[in-house]
Amino acid sequence: MMDKNKPDVFLEVVEKHKGILYKVANSYCQNFEDRKDLIQEIIIQLWKSFENYNEKFKYSTWIYQISLNVAISFYRKENSRKRISNPLVTDIFDFTDTEIAEEKETNLGLLNHLISKLDNLNKALMLLYLEEKNYKEISEIIGITETNVATKISRIKSKLKAEFDQIKNH
Repeated sequence: MMDKNKPDVFLEVVEKHKGILYKVANSYCQNFEDRKDLIQEIIIQLWKSFENYNEKFKYSTWIYQISLNVAISFYRKENSRKRISNPLVTDIFDFTDTEIAEEKETNLGLLNHLISKLDNLNKALMLLYLEEKNYKEISEIIGITETNVATKISRIKSKLKAEFDQIKNH
């Protein structure tokens, strides 16, 4: 790739796959400002590693890999920062609680809520699974074997179904 075209190619790739950035950010950040910061950090890391992009992988695989790694690091840093700084709880000023409560009453809202409680690896696996990525693609993105992907996804699905049923039946 010619250096002169590098920014244009990069912007084209990011624009084409920006949905991945939003999905990852929405999965790892509840707060709108945190999501914006995370997306910005992901784009910075994508740019820094664009020179080393391996063409044997699809751009989407490469973007998921970097996005998930950045999101997990960001999530850990944010949790540490929040524990240390103990900020003022702004939820008391958030009048969208009724909207959130209504959304969680739907099956999709409930599923998203259950997925958000998963650990980072399992959350990433479910995000990719729900994106209809095959086990080979997921294994390339996450860095575990296809067999391990299949086993973990099967266990997560069983766990989510049990939790979902338990909540819906009570």
